[in-house]
Amino acid sequence: MSSRPLSPHLQIYRPQLTSILSITHRTTGIFLSAGILALTYWLISVAAGESTHATARAWLGSLPGQLLLIGWSFSFYFHLCNGIRHLFWDVGMGFELKTVYASGYTVVVASVVMTALTWSYVLSQGSVQ
Repeated sequence: MSSRPLSPHLQIYRPQLTSILSITHRTTGIFLSAGILALTYWLISVAAGESTHATARAWLGSLPGQLLLIGWSFSFYFHLCNGIRHLFWDVGMGFELKTVYASGYTVVVASVVMTALTWSYVLSQGSVQ
């Protein structure tokens, strides 16, 4: 048995912005897939009749439902912005370290701002339903 340490050793490894954004991109993709189930539930409730739709509206309008919708919105915007960033990388642009970090922070800020703008509009309309 070798006494060599594992590499990278998790107790000393410092996560970098690029690794955090990569993990977040994958996580938001999974969350978007799960969000499709909520969208499908809502669409089926519309077709199933008023009482079923009222139940779906009540659930999606509740605090847990709204938190899931906000998370889904953030996931959508983050995945979109980071996907655009990756498209630039696919054509060979933006690989300089300074640009990688600037575009990474831009993705995070843009995602938060677009989510906040979306939900400030939705809530100003008086109802999520």
